[in-house]
Amino acid sequence: MTFRHHQPQLDNPRGLDSKYREMTETPVPRLVLRLAIPSMISMVVTALYNVVDAAFVGHLSTEATAGIGISFAYMTFIQAVGFFFGHGSGNHISRALGARRYEDAGVMASVGFFTPLLLGVVAALVGLPLLPQMVRLLGAPANVVPYGCDYLRFILIASPFMMSALTLNNQLRLQGNARFGMIGIVSGAVLNIVLDPILIFGLDLGVTGASLATAISQFFAWCLLLWGTTLRESVHIAFSNFKPSWFSYREILAGGLPSLCRQAFNCIAAIMLNYAASRYAPAGQEASSVAAFAVVSRTTMFAFSLILGFTQGFQPVCGFNYGAHKYGRVRQSYLFAYSVSTLMLIVLSALGYLFAPEIIAVFRDKDPLMIEIGVSALRWQCLVFPLVTLSTATNMLFQNIRMPIRSTLLSIGRQGLFFIPAILLLPMFLGLKGVEMAQAVADVCTFMLSVPFAVWINRKLQNMNG
Repeated sequence: MTFRHHQPQLDNPRGLDSKYREMTETPVPRLVLRLAIPSMISMVVTALYNVVDAAFVGHLSTEATAGIGISFAYMTFIQAVGFFFGHGSGNHISRALGARRYEDAGVMASVGFFTPLLLGVVAALVGLPLLPQMVRLLGAPANVVPYGCDYLRFILIASPFMMSALTLNNQLRLQGNARFGMIGIVSGAVLNIVLDPILIFGLDLGVTGASLATAISQFFAWCLLLWGTTLRESVHIAFSNFKPSWFSYREILAGGLPSLCRQAFNCIAAIMLNYAASRYAPAGQEASSVAAFAVVSRTTMFAFSLILGFTQGFQPVCGFNYGAHKYGRVRQSYLFAYSVSTLMLIVLSALGYLFAPEIIAVFRDKDPLMIEIGVSALRWQCLVFPLVTLSTATNMLFQNIRMPIRSTLLSIGRQGLFFIPAILLLPMFLGLKGVEMAQAVADVCTFMLSVPFAVWINRKLQNMNG
């Protein structure tokens, strides 16, 4: 079946017309801030799941910390699916709401939700019987494999809910309902923080307890987010609207491909980093090296999630106003989001550089080698981290106004076009120091790639508005 395009429907019992007026008439800086703050909290809390687990498990052993770190690659796969369907369906929904095509928005919301739910079931059924092989494939040294299996077991079982929860959160955000998405995600994270010490230490479940705590809390967040779609100003999820079609998946592909590629390359990059950290580690210290880079990845992802959340705050503003042909507001929201997020990341990078030893020690203070490697890698990344915001904001703008080729190119730049060659080449000449420098080198190259795209789209929007 395909979507039926209707004339704008003015009879709207769900209050979506009031949402249209809010998104197209509220002053842009105030509107972006209003939407960005809940989105930032949601993204930070999503990253917090990984950080909290690693912090608690770090009290067990270095191998346990490495086992949690190995799982990061599979977590990025879950995010790849969730963000793909969330951004793909959500971007279409925001443009449809801006054009007042409410029935189209409802069908797209249901297709976007149920598809990752089903894919998560498939991932669990395939992954559980092959768990040890899967953990070794992710780059785990032999002494880390048991811990990786313990952590991933319940994560696999929860995959359907984790994937579709990310989709729901992004759909709500791109409708301009980021606040409720934040409530759902934050509630799950608070539950995770409460359950971690109880299950890990109280019930003596160790790494398995961290996995179970994450699975339970993610399911709880999923229930809240699904309930949020029943609210008056939300596009409702209904199985009767689950009408898969070539048109719906083509739209999801166009809007979500950049997110899919970005997260897919994040997954590949995480696996390659695990292998490089193990290969170039001092003899017999592979677990310490893998754990160090895992901690740095989670720390920088936590910081980056703030910026990602803020730049996501302008996406619904962009989508609504692009659908309403208000191109001046689209450009204004883009420039505002880029400027503020750059300032934020300058501050965060300075703090990260100064307090790198204290940050790494939070995760495992009894392993001096892990701290030494982690501090060096974190400081290299902090030196250039503020450059990341240009590619992030520009990529999201292209993604939201349906320029998938340009958006996809920018989205794969950081971890695909540049990090993978860097992690392959630099250690050949510099050893472990090359592994520590690889992400910083990739960030500089990504910034250089982004500059001409940013200049071009800024001028284009200026001309369209004129």
